[in-house]
Amino acid sequence: MRFLHLLATVVCLALAPPPSALVSAFFLPNISSIPPSLLPNVSSDAWNAFRNFSGCHAGERRDGLAKLKNYFNYFGYIPSSPSNFTDDFDDALESAIKTYQRNFNLDPTGQLDDATLKQIVRPRCGNPDIVNGSTAMNSGKEASLNATHFHAVGHYTFFPGTPRWPDGKIDLTYAFLPDNQLPDDAKAVFSRAFQRWSTVTPLTFTATDSYAAADIKIGFFSGDHGDGEPFDGVLGTLAHAFSPPNGRFHLDGEENWVVTGDVTASSLSTAVDMESVAVHEIGHLLGLGHSSVEESIMYPTITSRTRKVDLATDDVQGIQVLYGSNPNYTGSSSTPSTSQERETSDGGGPLTPGPRLAGMAIAAVGLGMLLL
Repeated sequence: MRFLHLLATVVCLALAPPPSALVSAFFLPNISSIPPSLLPNVSSDAWNAFRNFSGCHAGERRDGLAKLKNYFNYFGYIPSSPSNFTDDFDDALESAIKTYQRNFNLDPTGQLDDATLKQIVRPRCGNPDIVNGSTAMNSGKEASLNATHFHAVGHYTFFPGTPRWPDGKIDLTYAFLPDNQLPDDAKAVFSRAFQRWSTVTPLTFTATDSYAAADIKIGFFSGDHGDGEPFDGVLGTLAHAFSPPNGRFHLDGEENWVVTGDVTASSLSTAVDMESVAVHEIGHLLGLGHSSVEESIMYPTITSRTRKVDLATDDVQGIQVLYGSNPNYTGSSSTPSTSQERETSDGGGPLTPGPRLAGMAIAAVGLGMLLL
């Protein structure tokens, strides 16, 4: 046993990110009293420059299109990765846009119209939509709910090879990166998020203090943190998680994470609801890919100042294909302490001004020093 514990420790250290990528999460009560000029994470320009390509179509050449090609390459829509993409609107880009438009239920014109660009610039999960050149997001599958004999079309997907946690391993443990020093109410967010999945499956999730031995390892990081999927600052990619049984779950430490309170009433346009993102990424940890159903948790994007935490039918169908149903599942995936909530159609519009509620955790380097 001592050898196995030592081996687990060595493996954990080998997978650890460089020290410069580690980010401490600061719990900030009464953040509305802090002048906006002192808030470090207020810009949201990760992908906003893409809006300048409105109306662009095949045959054109626009400065910056190479960066858009990098975006599509990162999320799997352009499989090849040349050393340098050009700024030409070529056949590869047109094909990528058409596939993207189909996956997100848009008119597949192959052009960069306003609706497509509006979707592209939304904050999203860092996991790709297409893996190894194939996509099943919008393919549609016949699914049936045994209890009601109700037949529906599902759009849930799995990772290549359909990985899942092994049979017999239904009690999973999770731990937080000690360097992040998360407060208890931030940890409680993840507990609620795990509960949403255990409600519909036989799986259970238990917090442990042993980060090295935990099945699922949760951490906040900034920029390049050693896993080949660097974060990009405010908004853009919010988090990513690896397929079973890897268990790594990483969140962008530069986001403005809302832990408690009504995120939709936040005065900060870049506020992100932590539980909404956590529920989505746990789906990946359990083996689900992305879905084209906008109401589903596994839909790839979520706008800022939006809360979306309840599993949709598509999510439930997909996860129960992998693990079966919780025998006590009654058909509702919401937890007792929360109300039914779903994503708004557009989180980018003007909202009624209000104080930024107490109970927000921001992962930001140096903010604690700034406020001293």
